[in-house]
Amino acid sequence: MSKAYWVAHLDVRDPETYARYREANAEAFAKYGARFLVRGGAQTQKEGHCRARTVVIEFPSLQAATDCYHSPEYQAALAIRAPVSDGDLVIVEGYEGG
Repeated sequence: MSKAYWVAHLDVRDPETYARYREANAEAFAKYGARFLVRGGAQTQKEGHCRARTVVIEFPSLQAATDCYHSPEYQAALAIRAPVSDGDLVIVEGYEGG
């Protein structure tokens, strides 16, 4: 079974409220086996357009990644983040090829 990833690009307008979102999302991420690979570190854009913050979260499966997004726990956290940020999020299945 392939792992799956959330890849998010965000512009955050209110860092204090965003910090509350990070605290609130911890329950959902723990429940669905999420692991942060990238969490808003320094980035250098080389092509196209992007937002100020990039986050990559690994999940054990595509089902877990999808279920986490739709979970009541994550939706409650998202309700905190949505008013103070603009973002793009994709859920993508990992590649197991050689």
